[in-house]
Amino acid sequence: MHYPKLPDYITGLPENHSLRVYFEENEFIKKLLVELQMASPVQDFQKFINVFNHVCAIEKRYARKENQLFPFLEKRGWYGPSQGMWAFHDSIRDIIRAIRVQIESKDIASVTENIRILIENMHHMIHVEENRLFPNALQLLQPEDWDAMIAGDEEIGWVDQDRRVTKEQPEKTTGPLDLSKLKMDEGFLNLEQINLILKFLPVDVTFVDENDKVAFYNRGEERVFPRSAGVIGREVRFCHPPKSVDTVLRILEEFKAGRKDEAEFWIQFKGRTIHIRYFAVRDKEKNYKGVLEMSQDITDIQKIQGEKRLLSWDQ
Repeated sequence: MHYPKLPDYITGLPENHSLRVYFEENEFIKKLLVELQMASPVQDFQKFINVFNHVCAIEKRYARKENQLFPFLEKRGWYGPSQGMWAFHDSIRDIIRAIRVQIESKDIASVTENIRILIENMHHMIHVEENRLFPNALQLLQPEDWDAMIAGDEEIGWVDQDRRVTKEQPEKTTGPLDLSKLKMDEGFLNLEQINLILKFLPVDVTFVDENDKVAFYNRGEERVFPRSAGVIGREVRFCHPPKSVDTVLRILEEFKAGRKDEAEFWIQFKGRTIHIRYFAVRDKEKNYKGVLEMSQDITDIQKIQGEKRLLSWDQ
C-alpha cells in the first residue's frame, strides 16, 4: 500500500505541533505495520515478537488522543471522537490482548489471522484520523489549545521512543508558592508537603468535583493508567471508555443520591491485577462534594503470606 507524503498544511506547522507529531508518528506506524505483515511467527518467531511488541506501543498514541486531543475537542463542542473513536481504540486493544493469549498458547493459526485483522484495523484508524479527525481538529482548535497540549503529550509519550518535543516548554507558574502551614483535620502541612505526599503515594488518585469535572490527579512515577494535564476540567464521562461510561454514571448517580458511598472493581491489565475503588466525598453536613477514584496494582500484595517482622535490606 502506498502512502503519500505529509500534506502541505502539516509540513507548514512547527516541529513540535501536536498535529504534525501525530502525522509523523503515523508514518512510523505504517512502516511498523509493513514489518509486522512480513514477519513470520513460524520462520522467525523472535523477530515477529519484537515487531509485535513495538506495534503494541500504539497504546501510548491512543492514550494521548483520549487524554489530550479529545478533551480539547470537547471544549470546542465536538464530542464524536470521545465516543466513536475511543470505542474503536478499545476494539484494537481487544485484538492485541487476544493475540497475546494466542501467542502464549502457541495457537499460531489464530495469531496469523488476528495479525491480519489488527493490521487492517490500524490502517483504517489511520485513514479516519488523517481524513476526518485531524483536518477537523486543525479547523476547530485554537493556537492556545495546541500550545497547551504539548507538555501533556510528552508526559504520555509516543510510539516512536526516540521522538522528543523539539522545543522546551516553560514551566507553568501559578504565582508564588505559599509555604505557610495549612491546618488539616489533624496536624499541619504546607503545600509542598501535600504535593509530595500525593506524588509518592503508591496509588493512582483522581478527584472529580461535584460538577463531574476532573479537578485533580496525582502525578506519580508509575501510574497504572495514564493521565495528562488535558484531563483537568474535563467531564468525567469522557474520561472512560464508552463501554464503561454507563457504570461510571450510575456510580455518580448513587453517590449523589446518598444511597451508596463506595464502589470497587478489580481487573487484569497488562498481566497485572488492578484494584479500582470509588469513594463518595462529602462535607460535614453530608453534602456531596465529589468522588475520589483510586487505582492500585495489587499483584504483588496478593502474594503475601504469613508474617514479615524483620528488616530484610541486608539479606
